[in-house]
Amino acid sequence: MNSGYPRWAPYVLVAPFVLVFGVFMAYPMLYSAVMAMQQTYGPKASQFIFLDNFKNLASDPSFWTAVRNTFVFAAGSVLIQLPLSLGLAMLLNQPQVRGRMFFRLVFFSPALVGTVFIAMMFGLMFNKQGLVNFTLHGLFSSFDPEFPWLDQFVMGSLIIAALWQYIGFNMIYFLAALQNVSRDLSEAAMVDGAGPIARFRNVTIPAIRPVASFVVLLSLIGSFQLFELAWVLLNNSSGPNEQGLTVVMYLYQNGFISFDLGYASAIGWVLALMLMVFAIIQHKISTAGEN
Repeated sequence: MNSGYPRWAPYVLVAPFVLVFGVFMAYPMLYSAVMAMQQTYGPKASQFIFLDNFKNLASDPSFWTAVRNTFVFAAGSVLIQLPLSLGLAMLLNQPQVRGRMFFRLVFFSPALVGTVFIAMMFGLMFNKQGLVNFTLHGLFSSFDPEFPWLDQFVMGSLIIAALWQYIGFNMIYFLAALQNVSRDLSEAAMVDGAGPIARFRNVTIPAIRPVASFVVLLSLIGSFQLFELAWVLLNNSSGPNEQGLTVVMYLYQNGFISFDLGYASAIGWVLALMLMVFAIIQHKISTAGEN
């Protein structure tokens, strides 16, 4: 049946997407894969070394330090930040809480602030003469007023800064999911004698599982891409003894400071592989109880 449109019309309609995808996604990925098998000395000098970059990564202590630090930060994001976000969402979902809209805005507002500004703000707070030391010394006179937080607790400082920035952002996702939980099921469970914990485990969690799985995956991806917050907070460095070194920061140091773009590309592909593995594992866990 003739629809009245020429046969080439669908190709014209899909051409902009194909063009944009090819130029900004497919070509850079293919070029990066080729570059990962090269040793580069700037943008125009390189030689093929095949898989040597990946072999060198396996024995590179700085890379494994970056991986360990990134895992610690990701664990803090998932195990500390997300439960607090869910707790805030459950609290602000209660109709008897006054000023719910105001508190939602207050908790969400840090997500609207730039990461660089937040890093600078927490850098001043954790400074030796910063607000944290001033407050703790005022409360406990024996506390060292020049305690070096960014030297002793680098990863803890990063986790706290990220917690302040994203706890409200994730809260909005949980809040939207909680508002779709069936009240009939909750009331039926209450009539059957289920307490708050049983209702949360058997009614709330199954209802918000798809959103929770998405938030966990989003937090993991964001944690493994940590760069700006750590780089600015630690004054354009990886901190003492590489305590704040992350995978993306190590990629940046090799690619844009040492100009070894081949090694940086290899780091990028290893990072992409790690994220893919985590996404698969997370998907398997989240769908395990659905069948």
